[in-house]
Amino acid sequence: VLVDVQNMYHSAKHLYNNRVNFKNLLKEAVGNRQLVRAMAYVVKSQSHEEENFFEALHKLGFEIKSKDLQVFAGGMKKGDWDVGISMDAIKLADKLDAVVLITGDGDFVPLVTYLQENKGCQVEAMAFAGSTSSKLIEAVDYFVDLSEEPKTFLMS
Repeated sequence: VLVDVQNMYHSAKHLYNNRVNFKNLLKEAVGNRQLVRAMAYVVKSQSHEEENFFEALHKLGFEIKSKDLQVFAGGMKKGDWDVGISMDAIKLADKLDAVVLITGDGDFVPLVTYLQENKGCQVEAMAFAGSTSSKLIEAVDYFVDLSEEPKTFLMS
């Protein structure tokens, strides 16, 4: 289970003005299968409350992968994990039957195709359909629209 935390955070905030329930997300992603690894990819902006959030993710069973937010001279900010998530998925694929990507980012379509065609993995995605690339939905073997059960996947 590979979670693009920034993508999920901004989707829930934009669509519902709410936060994601990562405990229920992980439970749904695993289902009745054996969890091999759950990794949450986060971008640090040096606020105290985010450290508490990262610790909470860790307590839920996520391995935290973090990097600092890049701030450029003109004020533009960048902080994504697309390449890191892709590299980890490729490195782990030989040991997995299924990869669950928790993101709506269409940039992962080439990764999905690679894992399916070259590694024989079933690739699933979980995200809010309203902020998910239609190309990603088409590419994966199975898509879980978190919008169908907002009470389950958003904080109460």
